[in-house]
Amino acid sequence: MLKQVLKQKLNILRAEHLRKLPWLVHGFSTRVGGFSRVYGGGALNLGFTKDDSKAAVERNRGAFVRELIPLGGGRGKTSSQPWPLVTLRQIHSDIIHFADSEPAAQLAGDGLITATAGLLLAIQTADCLPIILVDVKHHAVGVFHAGWRGTVKRIVEKGAGEMRRHFGTQPRDLKAVIGPGIHGCCYEVGEEVRDRFHSQFAYADSLFREVEESDPVREKYPMLFLTARAPGHSILPKKIFLDLVEANRQQLLSVGVPAKSIEASPLCTNCDTALLFSYRAEKGRTGRMMGVVGIR
Repeated sequence: MLKQVLKQKLNILRAEHLRKLPWLVHGFSTRVGGFSRVYGGGALNLGFTKDDSKAAVERNRGAFVRELIPLGGGRGKTSSQPWPLVTLRQIHSDIIHFADSEPAAQLAGDGLITATAGLLLAIQTADCLPIILVDVKHHAVGVFHAGWRGTVKRIVEKGAGEMRRHFGTQPRDLKAVIGPGIHGCCYEVGEEVRDRFHSQFAYADSLFREVEESDPVREKYPMLFLTARAPGHSILPKKIFLDLVEANRQQLLSVGVPAKSIEASPLCTNCDTALLFSYRAEKGRTGRMMGVVGIR
């Protein structure tokens, strides 16, 4: 399991079933152990947000990469320089880029794949899911940004397909990790989101749950809410919650990734804002975490 860490020190969450691969570098950041002040003292904001300073973010990124791969940690021809961090301008799409070197300019999209050693592929999140795929046979990796829009566009399914096209990856050789993100306990969505999923997935019903809203005034004074419509009372709308983790797990299963090879973090960003950034819980004024993968 991706375990919770001490809340003051810069620590990295790692998947148990990927720790055993000596050629692999991977991890998920938290919000603690950094140098940003705008999101609370010592925040490890890794995204160039409008509220934070560029200098603080660059300092945070440097500390994160050094913790992930200490100098001397091995990078092909040289181990004395930090690995380049390859990021994207994320647009909630199903666009996936193949990287065999550090791009000259930042690309737009929501997925990165490589079989080249010495690159750190990174996805930024603050509620959406960071998903890592690792081909243990061909030593190839991918990282993907899956919010509801990317999920309904099947980005993780397409990621597995792109890895097969570029590297010959077979689903049976994939290990998958779904990092910290907003869970079904907290991810309230609208009817239009449910409709989009129903248009794409036969199993969509299993991804949603409904909760009836409660109203203490209505419960105490029901006669105030009588209407001419049967059954005689106006009806409160139901809240709809999406299980984004299960949605992506189902996509991985559908392409043939073994269930035993899929690991998901139990951490919900909306539930634990002391440890994790949450765009929803913090009403948009928050930092960004990273899910990162690379090859030694």
